[in-house]
Formats: sequence, C-alpha cells, structure tokens
Amino acid sequence: MTDPTDGAPVHGAPANGDAASRDAASRDAASRDAASRDAASRDAASRDVATERAAWDEWRARRRAALTAPQGNLALVETRWAPPGERPDLDAARAALGEGHTLTTLERTEPVSGRPEYGLRRWDPRSPALRHFDSVDTFPYRPEWVLEAQYEPVEGARTVPFEHIRDNGGTRDLVVPGDLRLTLDGADYTLSAFDDDGTLLLVFGDPTNGTSTYGAGRFLFVHLDERDAGPQRVVLDFNRSFVPPCGFSDQYNCPMPPRQNRLHVPVEAGEKVPVFRDGYGAH
Repeated sequence: MTDPTDGAPVHGAPANGDAASRDAASRDAASRDAASRDAASRDAASRDVATERAAWDEWRARRRAALTAPQGNLALVETRWAPPGERPDLDAARAALGEGHTLTTLERTEPVSGRPEYGLRRWDPRSPALRHFDSVDTFPYRPEWVLEAQYEPVEGARTVPFEHIRDNGGTRDLVVPGDLRLTLDGADYTLSAFDDDGTLLLVFGDPTNGTSTYGAGRFLFVHLDERDAGPQRVVLDFNRSFVPPCGFSDQYNCPMPPRQNRLHVPVEAGEKVPVFRDGYGAH
C-alpha cells in the first residue's frame, strides 16, 4: 500500500478520494449550518415566548392594579337606576355619600321601549370585596393559546342580542361590527365581538365555566388595525381572557356568551376566578 501522503491513491480507496473528501466536508458543513440555523430558530422562538410571557406578566400586574383601584371592579358597591324618563338627583346623592366614596353616572337603553335610562354608581375604596381580595387564580401562560383569527367587517350597523346576567333572561342588542372566524380543534367558529367604546370585546364560554373558571363566561379584548377598514388577521391571546366585572361585584350587569360564542374545547388559559380571604365571596 502506498503512503497516501505522496499523492497516490490508497489501495481499496476510490481514485477521486480528494473530491469525495471535499463532498463529505461540504455535507458536514451544511449539516452544521442547518443545525446552527435550527438552534438559532429554537433560540428565537424561546426568546419570543419569553418576551410574550414577560408582557403577559406585565398585563397581569396592570390588571391587578385596575381591579384594586378606587374605582376598580372591586370598589363598586351600588348601582342605582332612576325611574324611567328621569335623571338621578346628583346633589342629593352626593350629600349622602360616605367618607371616601365617589359617584359616577351611567346610561343604558331600556330593552323594551328603547328609551335611555340614567343611573348612578357608588364606589367605596374600602369596600368589603377590596379588603378581602387576595388574587385572581390564573392558568399558567400557554403559548399554544395565542391563536390567529380572521376579522371580517359587515356593512352598516348589525346588532346581536346578548343576554345579561341581571336581566332575568332578557336580552339587549349590542352592535357587532364584524365576524371573527376561528378554527379550533378542527371546528370552525364565527364569533360575535361587540363594540365596547371603540374596542372589540369578545364574550365567550367554554367547558371550563362553572368548574375551573367563572361560571358566566369570560371576556377577551380583540385589537384591530385601525388603519385597515377591511378584513384582517387578528390575534386572540386567550392567556389574556379575564373574569368579567360581575365576578368582582354583583352591582354589574354583564353580558353572557351567545350561542355562537360557546367554544366546545376547554380553554385552559387566562384568568379562572377571583380569590378572597377569610371565606368572603363577592356575591
């Protein structure tokens, strides 16, 4: 056998050994490059999830601050409606306020007559609910529950009847500016999100309601690109689904999920239920 260092082929090796070595080296380099790209991709995905989880932690902190604010959900102790056709007497109501309490006004439409109704809300920064509030039990952050949907606006004003928790089975028509089309676990849904002061609010239900999550359903804000008036892709981050205000005070009259917004898959993401100390319950 000739010494390969003199340039002659080794016995039993192919005559084009140099080319084969170069090809093998190229394949090895390509494999290393692919592995490096895969690792970089995994790292980027990990960084994205880490970024999303950090943003979710910030959202939870803001959520707690809002709940426990002097006019947060936990501070509402009274909602009072004036007789039909009348406005509440603000001066008399303010004169009867307790220390630290505040008043705000509100308006709604009477569902039968369509006439406006006027009311007052009283807020107590030392309400029993606030004093006993501990936290909101929440599922761990789950990136698989950040889903894409298609928003399709409808022409003109379309209203959808929503049953409200304090209306004894009655419904109130809310403006739904478009449809949200979502495919989940192989099933197609057309969801109705209504206009809540310029933001889409999705009221949805799922099989966790009444067991691990709030019984009347949960809420989720849907953010649209305001520069685009046509169909557009939207993100439904169910990690940010939250307990409605009526879960913290029975002085709210929250909408309930209509039939088309009831998902058949357990949504094990987002807020579950409020937690209170010393056996206190909001209701």
